[in-house]
Amino acid sequence: MLLNSAAIAQQSKGTIKGHVVIQNDGPAENVSVTLKGTKYGTVTNEDGDFTVRAPQGKYTLVISQVGSKSQETAVDLAAGQTLTLPQFTVSKAANNLQEVSVSGSKVNKFKTKKSVDVAKMPLSNLENAQVYTTISNQLIQEQQLFSVDDALRNAPGIQKMWEATGRGGDGGSYYNSRGFIVQAKLRNGIAGNITSGIDAVNLERIEVIKGPSATLFGSTLTSYGGLINRVTKSPYDSFGGEVSFADGNYDFHRVALDINTPLDVKKKVLFRLNTAFNNEGSFQNNIFNRSWAVAPSLLYKVTDRLTISADAELSYGKNVGKSIFFMPYGQTVAALGYTSADQLKLDYKQSYHGDDLTQTSRSTNFFGQVKYKISDQWNTTTNISSTNSFSNGFGPYFYLLPKDSISREDQSTKNSKDNMIEIQQNFNGDFKIGKFRNRFVGGLDFFRENSNQYFFSKAFDRVSVLGNQDYSNFNGMSMDAVYANGTTSPYLSIFKTNTYSAYVSDVFNITDQLIASAALRVDRFDNKGSYNPTTNTTSGAYKQTAFSPKFGLIYQPVKDHVALFANYQNGFTNVTGLTEDNKPLKPEEANQLEGGVKIDLFDGKLSSTVSYYDIKVKDKARPYGGPNPNVYIQDGTQYSRGIEAEVIANPITGLNIIAGFAYNNSKLEKTGDATVDGLRPTTAGSPYSANFWASYRISKGLVKGLGFGFGGNYASDNKIINSRTLGVFSLPAYTVLNASAFYDVSQYRVGFKMDNLTNEKYWIGYTTVNPQKLRSYALTFAYKF
Repeated sequence: MLLNSAAIAQQSKGTIKGHVVIQNDGPAENVSVTLKGTKYGTVTNEDGDFTVRAPQGKYTLVISQVGSKSQETAVDLAAGQTLTLPQFTVSKAANNLQEVSVSGSKVNKFKTKKSVDVAKMPLSNLENAQVYTTISNQLIQEQQLFSVDDALRNAPGIQKMWEATGRGGDGGSYYNSRGFIVQAKLRNGIAGNITSGIDAVNLERIEVIKGPSATLFGSTLTSYGGLINRVTKSPYDSFGGEVSFADGNYDFHRVALDINTPLDVKKKVLFRLNTAFNNEGSFQNNIFNRSWAVAPSLLYKVTDRLTISADAELSYGKNVGKSIFFMPYGQTVAALGYTSADQLKLDYKQSYHGDDLTQTSRSTNFFGQVKYKISDQWNTTTNISSTNSFSNGFGPYFYLLPKDSISREDQSTKNSKDNMIEIQQNFNGDFKIGKFRNRFVGGLDFFRENSNQYFFSKAFDRVSVLGNQDYSNFNGMSMDAVYANGTTSPYLSIFKTNTYSAYVSDVFNITDQLIASAALRVDRFDNKGSYNPTTNTTSGAYKQTAFSPKFGLIYQPVKDHVALFANYQNGFTNVTGLTEDNKPLKPEEANQLEGGVKIDLFDGKLSSTVSYYDIKVKDKARPYGGPNPNVYIQDGTQYSRGIEAEVIANPITGLNIIAGFAYNNSKLEKTGDATVDGLRPTTAGSPYSANFWASYRISKGLVKGLGFGFGGNYASDNKIINSRTLGVFSLPAYTVLNASAFYDVSQYRVGFKMDNLTNEKYWIGYTTVNPQKLRSYALTFAYKF
């Protein structure tokens, strides 16, 4: 009923679309577009495009910008019509200045209508058959969030499973999406891995792309559940920025700077620097994290066709790792004596170690891009990315043992390094074949990973968790002595891989309301093998070729407002080993079928996506059972089915709401282990999850800019052991509530936030028990210039 009534209401209006450029200088952003004498108006986006919705009638459309001569054109708009106007060109001449005050649509500030990275082409959400969530900088700023970890709590179906450890190569946080583990390894659509906590100082937005996405992004940086892409801030052509300070409990202190300036008179060379220093303790004793992030970026507009940019992300940190409790291999839940984390006798605020089991880590990432406009229909973009991670130091962890005891252990890294290089060339076209519009991307991609990681581990002791004990003897000096006096258990990860890929994708307008898309990737994976420095040998080299197709269909019964969509998406994983008849294994493969509806109604005040997905992973390798451990049967399967829903709304002036819900049903089949066949995987996370945030900002009067926000997250029980023989052990369901207050005006912003209002004790885990932060608060102040 809602859709029908909304559709009727929307059809009573028409749509005016257009494009504005600056003479000899590309798209014109933030140009005022109004219908003279009415309340209807907007401003152009970063691509120079605008859309104005108004009732049927005759109007005078005014294009105006301070410093340019205003332009007027007559338009005759019919109900339900989409009227596309010829291109407008504004000059830089400062004559006939006119400022236009635009009133009309309320701003749904948590919504982003278009993405360039999700489909590797400019495409609006309602034209894209894939599901994705965008977390905007406005939402991050309003909630006073300082990390990617915290920002991702606003994405439906995304659940944090493991804290960032800072270890080289794999030390970033782990999340769950649609029943599969994923990390935030992409930046602006290409490799950009940071192996410690990722600071939000350089974020413009985060795009959480759902489902197997290997067709356009490959398999190395994505999972069957999707991918997480960070979109970073870009330089602009005027001087400005802000400096901010934050202070809170648990010894939290933060200083951040964002400064932007042109470097030449013609504003062809633009520079921006974002940097932040964090110091944070913990609700547990003897744990801390100190980090520094530096992100400079340089943009050179060589001509109106050629743009060159260079960026860096430099992250440095020193920390003592957060508590992680494992279950020993083969230990039953009955032997442990507890079936849920809240039953354990652990002291929630105790780290069970000293304060000097430190680790240093760093990520040094460099990026370059060359964009060239070949013609009005074709563009070329060349990207290069070099990401490098390093870690050295201790990694304390624990095993949960019977009789309320724990085994205290360490796994250290010794100058571990992991280096990735990605070179990507894309050709984008927007053209017509006859009357049919095509938006096309064709790309070549080279990805290399050079891993040189060294891990070594040793048990320290076994202690009781009962009573008031001093656990500080588990420290750096004691652990050094353990390593010096006994053999260690080393684990080496020294290998090189090259991946050569080519892909094509086309979005085809069959009609103005019916859009089909198709894409295909061919991927050649070349594993050079693992190197053993003890024997000076390399073994396990193999090559695999994978094909990854993708299809989508969009039908808009109400143009630009209601879209019914369906997609088929593919992902794959390269696996090593031999079949029982001594042939190389083929890549494991995941296929997704999904359908749903996307809406954008009431002049953008209501945006929503609801979908049902069905993912089947096939060709999972399971042990053959013979004398050769490298022989497998490749017939295992995993199913993941579920529902996801998201609503972003601006029902009245100043009130903004974002809410999400996700349900996932996962199960294993043909694993070779009858004790888990038909059960939910222990890495699938909570079946049910939800997120909500509502804020109200006063838009008029003496306290204009004052606002308040409230929301939280819910997750159902998470089974981290789920076996017919070992039993079931769960992390209990939790609801965490958060709130903020802020006063944001033109030159400064003051804010106060409080997370985990009810001081909830809760745990996350990737087959582990990880206690989470208790009630915390922070006061922030920012000065804008």
